[in-house]
Amino acid sequence: MATISLRKGNTRLPPEVNRVLYVRNLPFNITSEEMYDIFGKYGAIRQIRIGTNKDTRGTAFVVYEDIYDAKTAVDHLSGFNVANRYLIVLYYQQAKMSKKFDQKKKEEEITKLQEKYGVGPGASSKDK
Repeated sequence: MATISLRKGNTRLPPEVNRVLYVRNLPFNITSEEMYDIFGKYGAIRQIRIGTNKDTRGTAFVVYEDIYDAKTAVDHLSGFNVANRYLIVLYYQQAKMSKKFDQKKKEEEITKLQEKYGVGPGASSKDK
């Protein structure tokens, strides 16, 4: 298997390689059993979390026991067709994910400050 050859070669992995995978473009009706069937072929899985909210539907987190199994899964499952949808399988990077979620909050805070101090695109200029 490919994972054995990676371990024996003592291959240095890129820094973004992680045991936690972020999966996008999943069918909304996929079950956890189907996820275990698809991702379990590449190694032991510690946990799978499927998004159920309006904002997180179609996404999931897959946590592998071994980093080499996660790498093999990314290599083989990126672009894999499930129910006429092509999976996007990425390594989870917390810094990037938190930036996406915090961006909306920052924009709202900036708008409030602009209104409070009368600056920004919506403010009218006052001549003294």
